[in-house]
Amino acid sequence: MKTTNFKNTKISFTDQGKGTAVVLLHGFLENQSMWKAFIPELVKKHRIITIDLLGHGETECLGYVHTMEDQADMVHHVLHELKIRKAVLIGHSMGGYVALAFAELYPDNVKGIMLQNSTSKADSDERKANRDRAIVAVKQNYSAFIRMSIANLFSEDNRERLANIIEEVKLDALQTPLQGIVAALEGMKIRKDREVILHFAPYPIQLILGKKDPVLNYEENLEQIEGTQVELTTFEDGHMSHFENEVELLAVLSGFLKRV
Repeated sequence: MKTTNFKNTKISFTDQGKGTAVVLLHGFLENQSMWKAFIPELVKKHRIITIDLLGHGETECLGYVHTMEDQADMVHHVLHELKIRKAVLIGHSMGGYVALAFAELYPDNVKGIMLQNSTSKADSDERKANRDRAIVAVKQNYSAFIRMSIANLFSEDNRERLANIIEEVKLDALQTPLQGIVAALEGMKIRKDREVILHFAPYPIQLILGKKDPVLNYEENLEQIEGTQVELTTFEDGHMSHFENEVELLAVLSGFLKRV
């Protein structure tokens, strides 16, 4: 694990392998360890960078609202420090929002984007209200909020089969500081709609969706890629395809990286 300073904030990241630079961006309540099953394979042919996003994992909080632009600026800082000019960005959920913010701010630094269980759309009014409710809930009962939130990311069909993994993910999530959780919820709530990137980006984009994703409605999220060159992969399960569809996801990741 390496560290750097961004705006007087400690950032934690890893940098392994040689070849095309690939940046792996975790989601809300996760950290860079979510990619551990994939790195041994991906690092054989690529330079793999994993980063703990602001207020998650070993990375400190920058403030009380972490916008997707803040996160993207931090990612850019890490890449600049590593002297990487162009990278493929792979983002799970909130990590996908960060990847799109990065693509808007630093278009010349992007070689390709994969959005895993993520969306280019801004939060609807209903989702914004849900974020506000989540902020109240996590302040009232931190542990109960995290335990419920994590379980709800998996499709109902998998909650028994993956019970041990779900418990591990919960324990990992419980390392996330309250300030980091609230700052992320506030940042996601106010993020911009970036569907335009899916239509006009000059590099390949891959979208991975789960048919039974409890967080992102499958049918609604198909709309954003109509009339685009975005390649779609659909899994039959929930929001956590790196656990629910691990083998298939690795194949899709490897195939995408060959094309970029």
